[in-house]
Amino acid sequence: MTRGDKSAYTDKQKRQAAHIEHSEREEGRSKKDAARIAWATVNKQDGGGKKSGSGRAHGRHH
Repeated sequence: MTRGDKSAYTDKQKRQAAHIEHSEREEGRSKKDAARIAWATVNKQDGGGKKSGSGRAHGRHH
């Protein structure tokens, strides 16, 4: 997966990013900045792309 590849994100995350990007564009931000802010927000909320595997059920690190 190359840098900037969004294939690891769920459809829901992609929809969220598109909505955030649209809102940022309405605030007057450039397309590039709006996209950067949108994906940074999705990453902050969900911690990145799809997550799966053993031991991922708990949301806390020990």
